[in-house]
Amino acid sequence: MKTNNWTPSSWRSKPISQQPRYPNAAALQQTEAALRAGPPLVLADEIDKLTQELAKVAEGQAFLLQGGDCAESFAEFNATNIEDTCKILLQMAVVLTFAGSCPVVKVGRLAGQFAKPRSRDNEIIDGIELPSYRGDMVNDITFTPAARTPDPRRLLQAYNQSAMTLNLLRAYTKGGLGDLHQVHRWNLAFVEDSPLGEKYRHLADRIGEALAFMEACGLDIRDRATIRETTLYTSHEALLLNYEEALTRPHHRHDGWYDGSAHMIWIGDRTRQLNQAHLEFARGIRNPLGLKVGPTLEPETLLRIIELLNPTNQPGRLTLIIRMGAGQIGAKLPPLIRHVQREGYSVVWSCDPMHGNTVNTASGIKTRFFNQILAEVRDFFDIHHAEGSYPGGIHCEMTGQNVTECVGGADAITEQGLAAKYITRCDPRLNANQSLELAFLISDFLKKTRRSGNG
Repeated sequence: MKTNNWTPSSWRSKPISQQPRYPNAAALQQTEAALRAGPPLVLADEIDKLTQELAKVAEGQAFLLQGGDCAESFAEFNATNIEDTCKILLQMAVVLTFAGSCPVVKVGRLAGQFAKPRSRDNEIIDGIELPSYRGDMVNDITFTPAARTPDPRRLLQAYNQSAMTLNLLRAYTKGGLGDLHQVHRWNLAFVEDSPLGEKYRHLADRIGEALAFMEACGLDIRDRATIRETTLYTSHEALLLNYEEALTRPHHRHDGWYDGSAHMIWIGDRTRQLNQAHLEFARGIRNPLGLKVGPTLEPETLLRIIELLNPTNQPGRLTLIIRMGAGQIGAKLPPLIRHVQREGYSVVWSCDPMHGNTVNTASGIKTRFFNQILAEVRDFFDIHHAEGSYPGGIHCEMTGQNVTECVGGADAITEQGLAAKYITRCDPRLNANQSLELAFLISDFLKKTRRSGNG
């Protein structure tokens, strides 16, 4: 892929938004140098493999499941949390695979999702104004001047924690947990005793019976990699471009540059401005890209962004992550689909039903209502069916922990019950029960898609 007048640092000549103000420029330069000297977190061949798999999604032959933490935390880093999130993603994937009879491309919001855009640069509590919390990669959530001062050394801590997370994910998915014979092991303890756990157990039993039948017929499948292993790719929002640039390297066998911070990166709805830094950086790397598409993005502007990020119209290169909100998707999405189809662009259409449905309760707690999340997903599928396009993915903020951050679902979490285990650092996440419930509901939509011939 050729890029005109592009270098990994050409973004520095463009206007940029959503950036922390580091008071120590020398420390920032030292940190960037240390990141440049370190190895990439992911490999170019892995990145290319994800692009190939996403191309199948763009062609209607696979489905994208992208999910994970709103904002990863330094304090909550441990093997149990990583394993639980891995398990719920595998559970969701097997539900969708079984329903859609198609491959599911699994991409985690993991191993790098440490920085968040904010509506305001500063926040005021009890008359004291301090910089907003921008994720552990930038500053600390504690409301003190020292904690809220951006510290570039946090970039290195995020890099090191991402490397350890990736090491665990590869061990889990290649070392036994990814084996389809182990589908019962993916059930989390607090899900297992719920009606959804029973529903999942029934599906796992059917998979086990199918595997046993094939083995009884003499098919030696136990040692096949497609049965024993799976792949979980990583992704995050490319918000801090000095971090992304430092991990971007040329590849000796490919004519191009790869951002080694993750397999896939996305550009947020707050940083997708034309002629600004984030799109400038993204256009030059070979990683598959995501673009968050909110209700204010006009069709003609979207077409210009697509042309900038994917000028050769490479299938699998660009995923449009729709985050309209349940009240706006019906009016806003159809014109975008029609414009993209008219121009013949190859894109993956994915639904983020989380970010457009965030509200504050009367007591001031930020939450999301499960019925609104489901309504946006349902409309996303229905609109694509009506337009003759393929609803190719889902993008969720979720966790394997038993949190109480979103209202509703099979757990019937109430507004009053949110405080029981509300531990997110930023936005509310679906817990494992709600995530699995959403997967079963999406599986019904996916079956309809297959029957209608859209996929």
